[in-house]
Amino acid sequence: MGLLSDPNRRRALISLLTRLNTPICGMPVEWLMKTMQAKGLEVFTQRFSRTLPFPDENKERYMVRGTNVYGILRAPRAPRTEALVLSAPCSPGDNNNQAVGLLLGLAEYFRNQIYWAKDIIFLVNEHDLIGMQAWLEGYHHTNTTGMDWSPLQGRGGSIQAALSLELSSDIITSLDLVLEGLNGQLPNLDLANLFYAFCQKIGVLCTIQGKLQRNDWDSVSGYSHAVQTMMLMVMKQASGRPWGDHGLFLRYHIEAATIKGVNSFRQYKTDATTIGRLLEGMYRKLNNLLERLHQSYFFYLMPSLSHFVSIGYYMPAFGLLAVILLLRALDLWVQLSTPPQRTEDGVTDIEPVRGTHFKTVADLLSLLTPLVISHLTGVALYMLPIRFQEMAVEHFPVSETEAVVLTAIAVYTAGLALPHNTHRLLSGEGTEQGWRVLKLVAVLYLAVLLGCTALINFSLGFILALTLVPVAAFVTPHVPKVLSAFILVILSPACTLLFSVFFFQELQEMPISFQDGWLLFLSVISQGILDHSLYGSLVYPLITLLVYPCWLLFWNILFWN
Repeated sequence: MGLLSDPNRRRALISLLTRLNTPICGMPVEWLMKTMQAKGLEVFTQRFSRTLPFPDENKERYMVRGTNVYGILRAPRAPRTEALVLSAPCSPGDNNNQAVGLLLGLAEYFRNQIYWAKDIIFLVNEHDLIGMQAWLEGYHHTNTTGMDWSPLQGRGGSIQAALSLELSSDIITSLDLVLEGLNGQLPNLDLANLFYAFCQKIGVLCTIQGKLQRNDWDSVSGYSHAVQTMMLMVMKQASGRPWGDHGLFLRYHIEAATIKGVNSFRQYKTDATTIGRLLEGMYRKLNNLLERLHQSYFFYLMPSLSHFVSIGYYMPAFGLLAVILLLRALDLWVQLSTPPQRTEDGVTDIEPVRGTHFKTVADLLSLLTPLVISHLTGVALYMLPIRFQEMAVEHFPVSETEAVVLTAIAVYTAGLALPHNTHRLLSGEGTEQGWRVLKLVAVLYLAVLLGCTALINFSLGFILALTLVPVAAFVTPHVPKVLSAFILVILSPACTLLFSVFFFQELQEMPISFQDGWLLFLSVISQGILDHSLYGSLVYPLITLLVYPCWLLFWNILFWN
Protein backbone atom coordinates (compact mmCIF):
# COMPACT_ATOMS: atom_id res chain seq x y z
CA MET A 1 0.00 0.00 0.00
CA GLY A 2 1.47 3.36 -1.04
CA LEU A 3 1.80 6.64 0.77
CA LEU A 4 -1.15 8.10 -1.12
CA SER A 5 -3.62 5.53 0.18
CA ASP A 6 -2.05 4.65 3.54
CA PRO A 7 -2.68 7.46 6.05
CA ASN A 8 -0.49 5.84 8.73
CA ARG A 9 2.60 5.74 6.50
CA ARG A 10 1.95 9.29 5.36
CA ARG A 11 1.59 10.58 8.95
CA ALA A 12 4.83 8.82 9.95
CA LEU A 13 6.68 10.37 6.99
CA ILE A 14 5.32 13.86 7.74
CA SER A 15 6.17 13.45 11.43
CA LEU A 16 9.76 12.58 10.51
CA LEU A 17 9.91 15.54 8.12
CA THR A 18 8.65 17.85 10.88
CA ARG A 19 11.39 16.70 13.25
CA LEU A 20 14.08 17.19 10.61
CA ASN A 21 12.79 20.48 9.19
CA THR A 22 13.74 22.88 11.99
CA PRO A 23 14.55 26.60 11.81
CA ILE A 24 18.12 25.84 12.90
CA CYS A 25 18.92 22.96 10.52
CA GLY A 26 16.78 24.17 7.62
CA MET A 27 15.22 21.98 4.97
CA PRO A 28 16.38 18.30 5.24
CA VAL A 29 18.05 18.10 1.84
CA GLU A 30 19.78 14.74 2.28
CA TRP A 31 16.62 13.09 3.60
CA LEU A 32 14.54 14.44 0.70
CA MET A 33 17.10 13.21 -1.82
CA LYS A 34 17.15 9.69 -0.37
CA THR A 35 13.34 9.58 -0.16
CA MET A 36 12.92 10.65 -3.79
CA GLN A 37 15.59 8.23 -4.98
CA ALA A 38 13.84 5.41 -3.13
CA LYS A 39 10.74 6.18 -5.17
CA GLY A 40 12.59 5.76 -8.48
CA LEU A 41 13.16 9.40 -9.42
CA GLU A 42 16.25 11.03 -10.90
CA VAL A 43 17.13 13.40 -8.06
CA PHE A 44 19.13 16.64 -8.32
CA THR A 45 19.79 19.67 -6.15
CA GLN A 46 20.42 23.33 -6.77
CA ARG A 47 22.10 25.71 -4.36
CA PHE A 48 21.28 29.40 -4.41
CA SER A 49 21.96 32.55 -2.43
CA ARG A 50 20.64 36.07 -2.46
CA THR A 51 21.37 39.20 -0.45
CA LEU A 52 18.26 41.32 -0.19
CA PRO A 53 18.60 45.09 -0.78
CA PHE A 54 17.26 45.57 2.76
CA PRO A 55 15.88 43.18 5.40
CA ASP A 56 12.48 41.64 4.81
CA GLU A 57 10.90 42.21 8.20
CA ASN A 58 7.75 40.24 7.35
CA LYS A 59 9.76 37.02 6.97
CA GLU A 60 12.78 38.09 9.02
CA ARG A 61 15.47 37.45 6.43
CA TYR A 62 18.30 39.34 4.78
CA MET A 63 21.03 36.88 3.73
CA VAL A 64 19.20 34.01 2.05
CA ARG A 65 20.93 30.72 1.31
CA GLY A 66 19.14 27.53 0.44
CA THR A 67 18.87 24.39 -1.66
CA ASN A 68 16.17 23.21 -4.02
CA VAL A 69 15.57 19.47 -4.37
CA TYR A 70 13.78 18.08 -7.40
CA GLY A 71 13.17 14.66 -8.83
CA ILE A 72 12.32 13.85 -12.45
CA LEU A 73 10.03 11.02 -13.47
CA ARG A 74 10.97 10.30 -17.08
CA ALA A 75 8.13 9.71 -19.51
CA PRO A 76 8.13 6.06 -20.64
CA ARG A 77 5.89 6.64 -23.68
CA ALA A 78 7.28 9.79 -25.32
CA PRO A 79 10.57 11.34 -26.52
CA ARG A 80 10.71 13.45 -23.30
CA THR A 81 10.42 16.84 -24.95
CA GLU A 82 7.71 18.15 -22.62
CA ALA A 83 7.28 18.24 -18.86
CA LEU A 84 4.84 19.04 -16.06
CA VAL A 85 5.82 20.40 -12.64
CA LEU A 86 4.37 19.74 -9.19
CA SER A 87 5.99 21.90 -6.51
CA ALA A 88 5.65 22.39 -2.78
CA PRO A 89 7.51 25.13 -0.89
CA CYS A 90 9.29 23.87 2.20
CA SER A 91 9.82 26.42 4.95
CA PRO A 92 11.33 25.82 8.41
CA GLY A 93 8.73 24.40 10.76
CA ASP A 94 5.55 22.56 9.86
CA ASN A 95 3.86 25.24 7.73
CA ASN A 96 3.72 23.16 4.55
CA ASN A 97 4.96 19.71 5.52
CA GLN A 98 1.59 18.19 4.59
CA ALA A 99 2.07 19.39 0.99
CA VAL A 100 5.60 17.95 0.84
CA GLY A 101 4.31 14.63 2.17
CA LEU A 102 1.52 14.56 -0.43
CA LEU A 103 4.05 15.41 -3.16
CA LEU A 104 6.20 12.43 -2.14
CA GLY A 105 3.12 10.20 -2.08
CA LEU A 106 2.13 11.31 -5.57
CA ALA A 107 5.70 10.69 -6.79
CA GLU A 108 5.48 7.10 -5.54
CA TYR A 109 2.07 6.60 -7.14
CA PHE A 110 3.01 8.22 -10.46
CA ARG A 111 6.13 6.06 -10.66
CA ASN A 112 3.99 2.92 -10.89
CA GLN A 113 1.91 4.22 -13.82
CA ILE A 114 2.91 3.67 -17.44
CA TYR A 115 0.69 6.18 -19.25
CA TRP A 116 2.89 9.28 -18.82
CA ALA A 117 3.76 11.00 -22.08
CA LYS A 118 5.48 13.96 -20.40
CA ASP A 119 8.22 14.18 -17.80
CA ILE A 120 6.90 14.89 -14.30
CA ILE A 121 9.14 17.11 -12.15
CA PHE A 122 8.58 17.00 -8.38
CA LEU A 123 10.13 20.16 -6.91
CA VAL A 124 10.61 21.02 -3.24
CA ASN A 125 11.86 24.60 -3.14
CA GLU A 126 13.32 26.33 -0.11
CA HIS A 127 12.61 29.94 0.87
CA ASP A 128 9.36 29.97 -1.14
CA LEU A 129 9.48 32.50 -4.00
CA ILE A 130 13.24 33.12 -3.84
CA GLY A 131 13.96 29.41 -4.25
CA MET A 132 11.42 29.12 -7.05
CA GLN A 133 12.96 32.11 -8.83
CA ALA A 134 16.42 30.50 -8.63
CA TRP A 135 15.13 27.19 -9.98
CA LEU A 136 13.24 28.76 -12.89
CA GLU A 137 16.24 30.90 -13.85
CA GLY A 138 18.48 27.85 -13.74
CA TYR A 139 16.02 25.76 -15.75
CA HIS A 140 15.69 28.38 -18.49
CA HIS A 141 19.33 29.61 -18.41
CA THR A 142 18.41 33.20 -17.55
CA ASN A 143 19.45 35.54 -14.77
CA THR A 144 17.22 38.60 -14.63
CA THR A 145 17.44 39.38 -10.91
CA GLY A 146 21.15 39.04 -10.09
CA MET A 147 20.71 35.94 -7.95
CA ASP A 148 23.55 33.47 -7.43
CA TRP A 149 22.60 29.86 -8.18
CA SER A 150 24.34 26.70 -9.28
CA PRO A 151 23.52 25.29 -12.74
CA LEU A 152 20.95 22.50 -12.89
CA GLN A 153 22.47 19.08 -13.48
CA GLY A 154 19.22 17.52 -14.65
CA ARG A 155 16.49 18.89 -16.86
CA GLY A 156 13.25 17.65 -18.33
CA GLY A 157 11.44 18.81 -21.42
CA SER A 158 9.77 22.13 -22.09
CA ILE A 159 7.43 22.82 -19.16
CA GLN A 160 3.81 22.94 -20.26
CA ALA A 161 2.00 23.49 -16.96
CA ALA A 162 2.71 23.60 -13.23
CA LEU A 163 0.83 23.39 -9.95
CA SER A 164 2.07 24.55 -6.57
CA LEU A 165 0.65 22.89 -3.48
CA GLU A 166 0.10 24.50 -0.08
CA LEU A 167 -1.58 22.51 2.70
CA SER A 168 -1.91 23.61 6.31
CA SER A 169 -3.32 20.30 7.59
CA ASP A 170 -3.92 16.70 6.54
CA ILE A 171 -7.65 17.30 6.93
CA ILE A 172 -9.00 20.33 5.08
CA THR A 173 -12.43 21.80 4.44
CA SER A 174 -11.88 23.32 1.00
CA LEU A 175 -9.33 23.94 -1.73
CA ASP A 176 -8.70 27.54 -2.78
CA LEU A 177 -7.43 28.26 -6.30
CA VAL A 178 -4.90 31.11 -6.57
CA LEU A 179 -4.39 32.48 -10.08
CA GLU A 180 -2.82 35.95 -9.78
CA GLY A 181 0.82 36.02 -10.84
CA LEU A 182 3.70 38.42 -11.34
CA ASN A 183 2.69 41.77 -12.90
CA GLY A 184 -0.96 40.73 -12.95
CA GLN A 185 -0.49 37.83 -15.34
CA LEU A 186 -3.09 35.06 -15.28
CA PRO A 187 -2.93 31.47 -16.53
CA ASN A 188 -5.15 30.24 -19.31
CA LEU A 189 -8.74 29.96 -18.10
CA ASP A 190 -8.81 26.28 -19.07
CA LEU A 191 -6.56 25.52 -16.10
CA ALA A 192 -9.12 27.00 -13.71
CA ASN A 193 -11.90 25.16 -15.53
CA LEU A 194 -9.99 21.89 -15.20
CA PHE A 195 -9.58 22.37 -11.45
CA TYR A 196 -13.26 23.23 -10.98
CA ALA A 197 -14.41 20.26 -13.10
CA PHE A 198 -12.40 17.76 -11.04
CA CYS A 199 -13.54 19.30 -7.77
CA GLN A 200 -17.15 18.86 -8.91
CA LYS A 201 -16.49 15.30 -10.09
CA ILE A 202 -14.74 14.13 -6.92
CA GLY A 203 -16.90 16.14 -4.55
CA VAL A 204 -14.28 18.49 -3.11
CA LEU A 205 -15.38 21.87 -1.84
CA CYS A 206 -13.54 24.54 -3.87
CA THR A 207 -13.26 28.28 -3.50
CA ILE A 208 -11.66 31.29 -5.16
CA GLN A 209 -10.46 34.30 -3.17
CA GLY A 210 -11.56 32.27 -0.16
CA LYS A 211 -15.20 32.65 -1.21
CA LEU A 212 -17.61 29.74 -1.60
CA GLN A 213 -19.69 29.17 -4.69
CA ARG A 214 -23.26 30.53 -4.49
CA ASN A 215 -26.27 29.57 -6.55
CA ASP A 216 -28.54 32.56 -5.87
CA TRP A 217 -27.08 34.73 -8.62
CA ASP A 218 -30.34 36.58 -9.17
CA SER A 219 -30.62 37.82 -5.59
CA VAL A 220 -29.11 41.00 -4.20
CA SER A 221 -26.93 39.08 -1.74
CA GLY A 222 -25.68 36.75 -4.48
CA TYR A 223 -24.83 39.67 -6.74
CA SER A 224 -23.03 41.44 -3.86
CA HIS A 225 -21.07 38.26 -3.11
CA ALA A 226 -19.98 37.95 -6.76
CA VAL A 227 -18.91 41.60 -6.92
CA GLN A 228 -16.94 41.22 -3.69
CA THR A 229 -15.14 38.15 -5.04
CA MET A 230 -14.33 39.86 -8.32
CA MET A 231 -13.07 43.01 -6.59
CA LEU A 232 -10.73 40.89 -4.49
CA MET A 233 -9.27 39.52 -7.70
CA VAL A 234 -8.96 43.06 -9.08
CA MET A 235 -7.07 44.24 -6.00
CA LYS A 236 -4.72 41.24 -6.01
CA GLN A 237 -4.03 41.55 -9.73
CA ALA A 238 -3.40 45.29 -9.44
CA SER A 239 -0.72 44.71 -6.79
CA GLY A 240 1.48 43.03 -9.42
CA ARG A 241 2.97 40.65 -6.86
CA PRO A 242 2.96 36.86 -7.26
CA TRP A 243 0.41 35.43 -4.81
CA GLY A 244 2.01 32.00 -4.87
CA ASP A 245 4.95 30.11 -6.30
CA HIS A 246 2.97 29.65 -9.51
CA GLY A 247 3.17 33.40 -10.20
CA LEU A 248 6.78 33.17 -11.36
CA PHE A 249 6.04 30.43 -13.92
CA LEU A 250 3.77 32.78 -15.87
CA ARG A 251 6.75 34.94 -16.86
CA TYR A 252 8.02 31.99 -18.92
CA HIS A 253 4.62 31.41 -20.58
CA ILE A 254 3.97 28.36 -18.42
CA GLU A 255 0.36 27.97 -17.31
CA ALA A 256 0.44 27.58 -13.53
CA ALA A 257 -1.73 27.94 -10.43
CA THR A 258 -1.45 27.42 -6.68
CA ILE A 259 -3.84 25.06 -4.89
CA LYS A 260 -4.13 26.04 -1.25
CA GLY A 261 -5.77 23.86 1.35
CA VAL A 262 -8.01 25.71 3.83
CA ASN A 263 -8.88 24.26 7.22
CA SER A 264 -11.83 26.23 8.65
CA PHE A 265 -14.80 25.58 10.89
CA ARG A 266 -16.93 24.16 8.09
CA GLN A 267 -18.30 20.68 8.72
CA TYR A 268 -17.24 19.48 5.26
CA LYS A 269 -13.89 17.64 5.48
CA THR A 270 -11.50 16.30 2.83
CA ASP A 271 -8.48 14.07 3.47
CA ALA A 272 -5.15 13.95 1.68
CA THR A 273 -6.09 10.84 -0.30
CA THR A 274 -8.97 12.69 -1.97
CA ILE A 275 -6.69 15.62 -2.79
CA GLY A 276 -4.22 13.16 -4.30
CA ARG A 277 -6.97 11.73 -6.51
CA LEU A 278 -7.85 15.24 -7.69
CA LEU A 279 -4.23 16.08 -8.53
CA GLU A 280 -3.69 12.74 -10.25
CA GLY A 281 -6.74 13.38 -12.43
CA MET A 282 -5.56 16.88 -13.33
CA TYR A 283 -2.09 15.66 -14.27
CA ARG A 284 -3.53 12.87 -16.41
CA LYS A 285 -5.55 15.47 -18.31
CA LEU A 286 -2.53 17.73 -18.72
CA ASN A 287 -0.47 14.71 -19.77
CA ASN A 288 -2.84 14.10 -22.69
CA LEU A 289 -2.45 17.62 -24.09
CA LEU A 290 -1.04 17.71 -27.61
CA GLU A 291 -0.36 21.48 -27.44
CA ARG A 292 -0.09 24.27 -24.91
CA LEU A 293 -3.15 25.60 -23.15
CA HIS A 294 -4.30 28.44 -25.38
CA GLN A 295 -7.86 27.78 -26.48
CA SER A 296 -9.46 29.82 -23.70
CA TYR A 297 -8.98 33.33 -22.28
CA PHE A 298 -5.85 34.85 -20.79
CA PHE A 299 -7.60 38.10 -19.78
CA TYR A 300 -10.54 37.61 -17.47
CA LEU A 301 -12.01 38.33 -14.05
CA MET A 302 -13.76 35.65 -12.00
CA PRO A 303 -16.72 36.36 -9.69
CA SER A 304 -16.76 32.60 -9.00
CA LEU A 305 -15.14 29.43 -10.27
CA SER A 306 -18.11 28.69 -12.51
CA HIS A 307 -18.41 32.19 -14.02
CA PHE A 308 -15.97 34.64 -15.57
CA VAL A 309 -16.00 38.10 -17.12
CA SER A 310 -14.01 38.27 -20.34
CA ILE A 311 -12.01 41.23 -21.62
CA GLY A 312 -14.77 42.11 -24.07
CA TYR A 313 -17.08 42.98 -21.17
CA TYR A 314 -14.81 44.79 -18.71
CA MET A 315 -12.59 46.72 -21.13
CA PRO A 316 -15.38 49.13 -22.23
CA ALA A 317 -15.49 50.43 -18.64
CA PHE A 318 -11.88 51.50 -19.02
CA GLY A 319 -12.60 52.83 -22.51
CA LEU A 320 -15.25 55.20 -21.18
CA LEU A 321 -12.70 56.68 -18.78
CA ALA A 322 -10.11 56.98 -21.55
CA VAL A 323 -12.63 58.82 -23.77
CA ILE A 324 -12.79 61.59 -21.16
CA LEU A 325 -9.06 62.19 -21.61
CA LEU A 326 -9.32 62.24 -25.38
CA LEU A 327 -12.23 64.68 -25.30
CA ARG A 328 -10.36 66.92 -22.88
CA ALA A 329 -7.29 66.84 -25.13
CA LEU A 330 -9.45 67.74 -28.13
CA ASP A 331 -10.97 70.65 -26.20
CA LEU A 332 -7.53 71.97 -25.30
CA TRP A 333 -6.35 71.63 -28.90
CA VAL A 334 -9.33 73.65 -30.13
CA GLN A 335 -8.68 76.35 -27.54
CA LEU A 336 -5.06 76.61 -28.61
CA SER A 337 -5.93 76.67 -32.31
CA THR A 338 -8.74 79.23 -32.11
CA PRO A 339 -7.55 82.86 -32.47
CA PRO A 340 -8.93 85.42 -29.99
CA GLN A 341 -12.18 87.04 -31.12
CA ARG A 342 -12.13 90.75 -32.00
CA THR A 343 -14.79 93.43 -31.70
CA GLU A 344 -15.81 95.80 -34.50
CA ASP A 345 -13.20 98.38 -33.43
CA GLY A 346 -10.46 95.73 -33.67
CA VAL A 347 -9.93 95.30 -29.91
CA THR A 348 -9.80 91.77 -28.60
CA ASP A 349 -12.38 90.72 -26.01
CA ILE A 350 -9.83 88.81 -23.98
CA GLU A 351 -6.17 89.17 -23.31
CA PRO A 352 -4.33 87.74 -26.33
CA VAL A 353 -2.06 84.79 -25.90
CA ARG A 354 1.29 84.48 -27.58
CA GLY A 355 0.00 82.34 -30.41
CA THR A 356 0.03 78.65 -31.07
CA HIS A 357 3.78 78.46 -31.65
CA PHE A 358 6.71 79.03 -29.34
CA LYS A 359 8.24 82.41 -30.16
CA THR A 360 11.26 82.29 -27.86
CA VAL A 361 13.52 79.73 -26.28
CA ALA A 362 12.19 80.85 -22.89
CA ASP A 363 8.66 79.81 -23.91
CA LEU A 364 9.86 76.34 -24.80
CA LEU A 365 11.99 76.00 -21.67
CA SER A 366 9.12 77.14 -19.47
CA LEU A 367 7.27 73.98 -20.55
CA LEU A 368 10.21 71.60 -20.71
CA THR A 369 11.41 72.54 -17.23
CA PRO A 370 8.41 71.12 -15.30
CA LEU A 371 8.47 68.03 -17.50
CA VAL A 372 12.14 67.39 -16.77
CA ILE A 373 12.00 68.18 -13.05
CA SER A 374 8.87 66.06 -12.52
CA HIS A 375 10.57 63.06 -14.09
CA LEU A 376 13.81 63.70 -12.19
CA THR A 377 11.72 63.61 -9.02
CA GLY A 378 10.38 60.24 -10.13
CA VAL A 379 13.91 58.99 -10.75
CA ALA A 380 14.90 60.14 -7.25
CA LEU A 381 11.89 58.32 -5.80
CA TYR A 382 12.95 55.18 -7.64
CA MET A 383 16.66 55.22 -6.77
CA LEU A 384 17.22 57.07 -3.49
CA PRO A 385 15.31 54.91 -0.94
CA ILE A 386 17.66 51.94 -1.27
CA ARG A 387 20.83 53.97 -1.89
CA PHE A 388 20.33 56.24 1.13
CA GLN A 389 19.31 53.58 3.66
CA GLU A 390 22.78 53.38 5.25
CA MET A 391 22.98 57.14 5.64
CA ALA A 392 19.51 57.26 7.19
CA VAL A 393 20.35 54.49 9.67
CA GLU A 394 23.49 56.33 10.76
CA HIS A 395 21.70 59.61 11.48
CA PHE A 396 18.27 58.44 12.66
CA PRO A 397 17.13 55.72 15.11
CA VAL A 398 15.44 53.57 12.48
CA SER A 399 16.01 50.13 10.96
CA GLU A 400 17.08 49.57 7.34
CA THR A 401 13.53 48.75 6.25
CA GLU A 402 12.09 51.79 8.00
CA ALA A 403 14.82 53.94 6.44
CA VAL A 404 13.89 52.78 2.93
CA VAL A 405 10.17 53.40 3.43
CA LEU A 406 10.58 56.76 5.18
CA THR A 407 13.04 57.95 2.51
CA ALA A 408 10.50 57.05 -0.18
CA ILE A 409 7.78 58.99 1.66
CA ALA A 410 10.12 61.97 2.14
CA VAL A 411 11.07 62.13 -1.56
CA TYR A 412 7.41 61.73 -2.53
CA THR A 413 6.36 64.58 -0.26
CA ALA A 414 9.24 66.82 -1.36
CA GLY A 415 8.10 66.40 -4.94
CA LEU A 416 4.93 68.33 -4.14
CA ALA A 417 6.95 71.49 -3.44
CA LEU A 418 9.53 71.29 -6.21
CA PRO A 419 7.97 71.49 -9.69
CA HIS A 420 5.09 73.96 -9.45
CA ASN A 421 7.21 77.14 -9.55
CA THR A 422 9.85 76.09 -12.07
CA HIS A 423 8.39 77.87 -15.09
CA ARG A 424 8.64 81.21 -13.28
CA LEU A 425 12.41 80.98 -13.18
CA LEU A 426 12.49 81.84 -16.89
CA SER A 427 9.33 83.76 -17.74
CA GLY A 428 8.43 85.33 -14.41
CA GLU A 429 4.76 84.27 -14.68
CA GLY A 430 2.75 81.57 -16.35
CA THR A 431 0.86 82.37 -19.55
CA GLU A 432 -2.57 81.04 -20.51
CA GLN A 433 -1.12 79.28 -23.52
CA GLY A 434 1.62 77.76 -21.38
CA TRP A 435 -0.58 75.84 -18.97
CA ARG A 436 -2.93 74.74 -21.78
CA VAL A 437 -0.05 73.28 -23.79
CA LEU A 438 1.36 71.61 -20.66
CA LYS A 439 -2.04 70.15 -19.82
CA LEU A 440 -2.50 68.92 -23.38
CA VAL A 441 0.83 67.11 -23.14
CA ALA A 442 -0.04 65.74 -19.69
CA VAL A 443 -3.48 64.51 -20.75
CA LEU A 444 -2.15 62.72 -23.82
CA TYR A 445 0.72 61.33 -21.72
CA LEU A 446 -1.77 59.99 -19.17
CA ALA A 447 -4.01 58.49 -21.86
CA VAL A 448 -1.13 56.56 -23.42
CA LEU A 449 0.21 55.52 -20.00
CA LEU A 450 -3.14 54.19 -18.76
CA GLY A 451 -3.86 52.47 -22.06
CA CYS A 452 -0.56 50.59 -22.06
CA THR A 453 -0.96 49.70 -18.37
CA ALA A 454 -4.48 48.36 -18.89
CA LEU A 455 -3.31 46.10 -21.72
CA ILE A 456 -0.71 44.51 -19.41
CA ASN A 457 -2.57 44.70 -16.09
CA PHE A 458 -6.16 45.80 -16.50
CA SER A 459 -6.88 46.02 -12.77
CA LEU A 460 -3.98 48.38 -12.12
CA GLY A 461 -4.84 50.51 -15.14
CA PHE A 462 -8.50 50.74 -14.11
CA ILE A 463 -7.73 51.75 -10.52
CA LEU A 464 -5.29 54.42 -11.70
CA ALA A 465 -7.83 55.67 -14.24
CA LEU A 466 -10.53 56.00 -11.56
CA THR A 467 -8.32 58.37 -9.57
CA LEU A 468 -6.27 60.19 -12.22
CA VAL A 469 -8.88 60.86 -14.91
CA PRO A 470 -10.95 63.20 -12.65
CA VAL A 471 -7.74 65.07 -11.83
CA ALA A 472 -6.89 65.47 -15.51
CA ALA A 473 -10.43 66.60 -16.33
CA PHE A 474 -10.98 69.41 -13.83
CA VAL A 475 -7.59 70.86 -12.88
CA THR A 476 -6.77 74.35 -14.17
CA PRO A 477 -4.94 77.33 -12.63
CA HIS A 478 -8.31 79.10 -12.14
CA VAL A 479 -10.04 76.66 -9.77
CA PRO A 480 -9.98 77.28 -5.97
CA LYS A 481 -6.45 76.43 -4.90
CA VAL A 482 -6.94 75.03 -1.40
CA LEU A 483 -9.87 72.76 -2.19
CA SER A 484 -8.36 71.60 -5.49
CA ALA A 485 -4.99 70.90 -3.88
CA PHE A 486 -6.73 68.80 -1.22
CA ILE A 487 -8.60 66.82 -3.91
CA LEU A 488 -5.39 66.29 -5.90
CA VAL A 489 -3.59 64.95 -2.84
CA ILE A 490 -6.50 62.63 -2.02
CA LEU A 491 -6.39 61.29 -5.59
CA SER A 492 -2.60 61.00 -5.71
CA PRO A 493 -0.94 57.58 -6.20
CA ALA A 494 0.17 57.33 -2.54
CA CYS A 495 -3.31 58.03 -1.15
CA THR A 496 -4.79 55.62 -3.70
CA LEU A 497 -2.50 52.92 -2.31
CA LEU A 498 -3.48 53.82 1.27
CA PHE A 499 -7.20 53.62 0.47
CA SER A 500 -6.64 50.35 -1.39
CA VAL A 501 -5.10 48.80 1.74
CA PHE A 502 -8.22 49.55 3.78
CA PHE A 503 -10.55 48.54 0.94
CA PHE A 504 -8.76 45.20 0.52
CA GLN A 505 -9.13 44.46 4.22
CA GLU A 506 -12.83 45.29 4.03
CA LEU A 507 -13.29 42.96 1.07
CA GLN A 508 -11.63 40.20 3.08
CA GLU A 509 -14.02 40.99 5.92
CA MET A 510 -11.04 41.80 8.15
CA PRO A 511 -11.42 45.53 8.93
CA ILE A 512 -8.50 47.19 10.71
CA SER A 513 -7.92 50.40 12.61
CA PHE A 514 -6.23 53.42 11.08
CA GLN A 515 -3.00 52.74 12.98
CA ASP A 516 -2.85 49.11 11.82
CA GLY A 517 -3.76 50.23 8.32
CA TRP A 518 -0.91 52.75 8.30
CA LEU A 519 1.57 50.10 9.39
CA LEU A 520 0.24 47.77 6.70
CA PHE A 521 0.57 50.62 4.18
CA LEU A 522 4.26 51.02 5.09
CA SER A 523 4.71 47.25 4.80
CA VAL A 524 3.11 47.26 1.34
CA ILE A 525 5.58 49.92 0.19
CA SER A 526 8.57 47.90 1.40
CA GLN A 527 7.20 44.70 -0.16
CA GLY A 528 6.63 46.49 -3.46
CA ILE A 529 10.28 47.61 -3.56
CA LEU A 530 11.43 44.10 -2.59
CA ASP A 531 9.23 42.44 -5.23
CA HIS A 532 10.81 44.66 -7.88
CA SER A 533 14.35 43.86 -6.74
CA LEU A 534 13.82 40.13 -6.19
CA TYR A 535 11.36 39.08 -8.89
CA GLY A 536 11.19 41.93 -11.38
CA SER A 537 7.76 43.30 -10.51
CA LEU A 538 7.00 46.35 -12.67
CA VAL A 539 4.52 48.13 -10.39
CA TYR A 540 7.10 50.06 -8.36
CA PRO A 541 9.03 51.48 -11.35
CA LEU A 542 5.75 52.19 -13.15
CA ILE A 543 4.45 54.27 -10.27
CA THR A 544 7.69 56.09 -9.52
CA LEU A 545 9.02 56.72 -13.03
CA LEU A 546 5.78 57.35 -14.94
CA VAL A 547 2.58 57.69 -12.90
CA TYR A 548 3.91 59.97 -10.17
CA PRO A 549 5.68 62.38 -12.61
CA CYS A 550 2.49 62.53 -14.67
CA TRP A 551 0.49 63.42 -11.56
CA LEU A 552 3.08 66.10 -10.71
CA LEU A 553 2.36 67.76 -14.07
CA PHE A 554 -1.26 68.30 -13.03
CA TRP A 555 -0.06 69.56 -9.65
CA ASN A 556 2.16 71.96 -11.59
CA ILE A 557 -0.80 73.19 -13.64
CA LEU A 558 -2.84 73.96 -10.50
CA PHE A 559 -0.13 76.30 -9.24
CA TRP A 560 0.76 77.71 -12.66
CA ASN A 561 -0.16 81.34 -11.91
